[in-house]
Amino acid sequence: MFILLVFLIAFPAITLFFGYFISAPKYSGPVSDHFDGSRFINPGNIRAKGFREVIKWMVGRKRGEWQESKNIPHGERLAERIFQGIRITFINHSTFLIQVPGIRLEDLPKIDVILLSHNHWDHLDIKTVKRIFTSHHPKIVTPLGVKAFLDQNGVHGAVDIDWWQETPVGDEIKIMSVPAQHFSGRGMFDRDATLWCGYIVKRSAGNIYFVGDTGYNDKTFKEIGLRCAPIDIALVPIGAFKPQWFMSPIHCSPAEAITIHQEIRAKISIATHFGTFPLADDGETEPVDELRKGLERSGVNGSDLNPRAHSRLWLFFLQLSFTGLAHRFGQN
Repeated sequence: MFILLVFLIAFPAITLFFGYFISAPKYSGPVSDHFDGSRFINPGNIRAKGFREVIKWMVGRKRGEWQESKNIPHGERLAERIFQGIRITFINHSTFLIQVPGIRLEDLPKIDVILLSHNHWDHLDIKTVKRIFTSHHPKIVTPLGVKAFLDQNGVHGAVDIDWWQETPVGDEIKIMSVPAQHFSGRGMFDRDATLWCGYIVKRSAGNIYFVGDTGYNDKTFKEIGLRCAPIDIALVPIGAFKPQWFMSPIHCSPAEAITIHQEIRAKISIATHFGTFPLADDGETEPVDELRKGLERSGVNGSDLNPRAHSRLWLFFLQLSFTGLAHRFGQN
């Protein structure tokens, strides 16, 4: 009885201590329309589900099928530079490598820019960030508050920007942060204490839009489409959407991804955030299967919303997945 009592007291205490230990630094700044002084707020005040809903989901989960993939072959080595157009290489999960012309190799390191959309563990693996930072010393752009976590881990020089703010990358490219509908936190005590976002890579030849992690609402993406036109290429998430009663505030479904593609008026969209981690209840192939069905129903040309794209870029869209980059950087 005594041992049981000790366990019942110790377990919550250990859980709280660990939750505090892994929590990221909180942002401190002026109140705005999406920051109340302590927490960030989604457009329309849409919130991620809370602890009670998490328990309800976990108890009643109906998980789709996933298969473990081993010994995946490496992709071909890519060209160091392109001289026209855009190349985009899918790395893993929501990680892409983007190459555009106009940046001289002798002026910049191999990886020029890291864009971090938020601080969740599957999107910001600090070991990977530190490895890239040490090897390439790229410019790092983060949403408000995430810079402090990088500083805490020895990755210095990041630039925090708010929604609709921008920062230059050389003479011809600017990075703009745009709203997304999601949440943030690495532990138990930093929920929504740093911002989340998408990014627009602003170019005279046409913009690139990295949507980031997001749920759907009927205002945000129309506004982005109007303010950030023309969008040549968009990277739009389609996975981790089931069960929708629980996931819809933070992750859009494949059908909603098609709507986002239409509302931002992108010439081409590339599906992201699927087939890598079993984060939710959709099976490994469900996002792509549902996307294909949605394309047939909507009449959108399937070639304009491509589930995979294999090419390469200089800008590193680091919704970071360590496993997705392990092969690239020679780790096992």
